[in-house]
Amino acid sequence: MNRKTLDSLVSYIGLALAAVLVVAGGLAYWGYSFASSAITAQLEEQRITFPEGDFLPVANKDGFTAEDAAAIAKYAGQQLTTGDQAKAYADHYIKVHMNSMAGGKTYGEVSGEYRAALAADPTSEETANLGQLRMTLFMGDTLRGLLLNAYAFGVVGTIAYYASIASFAGAVVLLLLALLGFRHAKAAAAE
Repeated sequence: MNRKTLDSLVSYIGLALAAVLVVAGGLAYWGYSFASSAITAQLEEQRITFPEGDFLPVANKDGFTAEDAAAIAKYAGQQLTTGDQAKAYADHYIKVHMNSMAGGKTYGEVSGEYRAALAADPTSEETANLGQLRMTLFMGDTLRGLLLNAYAFGVVGTIAYYASIASFAGAVVLLLLALLGFRHAKAAAAE
């Protein structure tokens, strides 16, 4: 195989790979755009607003750490619309309230206590209180799970965004290399 044929073949393969990377970049960007707009649309419907002013958590008070207070203060007064905001609200606001109410016990632990109390004395005030706490923890865990799913989708969307940039950059590099290859093939044919 002569040099011109080899250069042309490699250059055509480079063009094909550049086209594949453009398609992959377009799909990755579409994935990012879809995830981003879906998260925003779903979270906006919930109309959750971060506390502000006197309602902001204070470090070392009511179970809030300095990290919790800072994470919530960062978004003070804003409507929750992004994955990062959802994670902050779930982990540094809802979770702290749940831990404070249940003394750090999980829904599963409180549910077990409730079932035992129900079997022992179904009409007692303690059983009723455990039942209410169990329901509150269930709702809190459910909301936290939904918000953390929004955060996870946001992370996947961000990864897709960077993958699209890498794909487009790779396509440009391969296109330039293919054009240089065609130029070299033309020069090799003239020799």
